[in-house]
Amino acid sequence: MSVHKNVKRVTTHVLQEMKDNNEKISMLTGYDFSMATILDSAGIDVILVGDSASNVMAGHETTLPITLDQMIYHASSVVRAVERALVVVDMPFGSYQGNSKEALSTAIRIMKESGGHAVKLEGGQEILESISRILTAGIPVMGHLGLTPQSIYKFGTYVVRAKQDEEANRLIEDAKALEAAGCFSIVLEKIPADLAARVAKEVNIPIIGIGAGGGVDGQVLVVHDMLGINNEFNPRFLRKYHNLYEEMTKAVQSYIGDVRSGDFPNENEQY
Repeated sequence: MSVHKNVKRVTTHVLQEMKDNNEKISMLTGYDFSMATILDSAGIDVILVGDSASNVMAGHETTLPITLDQMIYHASSVVRAVERALVVVDMPFGSYQGNSKEALSTAIRIMKESGGHAVKLEGGQEILESISRILTAGIPVMGHLGLTPQSIYKFGTYVVRAKQDEEANRLIEDAKALEAAGCFSIVLEKIPADLAARVAKEVNIPIIGIGAGGGVDGQVLVVHDMLGINNEFNPRFLRKYHNLYEEMTKAVQSYIGDVRSGDFPNENEQY
């Protein structure tokens, strides 16, 4: 899509200015052209092409099965819709852990083939080598600490992370290490609010929370959760702004009824 001259694109630099000026950053996930068009037109700052597509788009139990090709497909669909928002793309499980050369080639493929603006990686000091390599190619990196869903089998549960001092201290060290490595922002997922607020104060880059309280620089939710399309998912951190599951169900049932009764199409709806 052509960028209108009056649309000021959100960049990593703009996000840093927002933190410096105490302006909160809004971020939602997006996986397809139609939804991304709505999010971008509404004025969202960041669209995350999340590996949560594995759950909400493909029906997998975890984020692990989604492939790099599938992430590029979703990301390119989103990028075609966007005129203003910063588009961040998750690097899928297995595409960067333990091999910094593979991490770099993955990130380059995402940027070249999808047109995304940045990549996001889960983990702390154990992935610093991968982050450094990606940054040498001029690709912006967003970090992700706390509950890292790609490590779900290691944790064995989706409970709140970093409640104990040892894990909390490690998280703060990781956040500082990600900042020092050159990440432009970090997502903190499902950690105590006071710890997240402390991280946001102690590092200079924007901290985006999901289930991490209000003391951070911005918030992110999965768009299907926020709109109430997912009926079953009701964690404490989620505010549902709509119940689209119910509304869409009613609309579909009305359509079925109209087709069966012969009411649709009426005389004005045919040629």
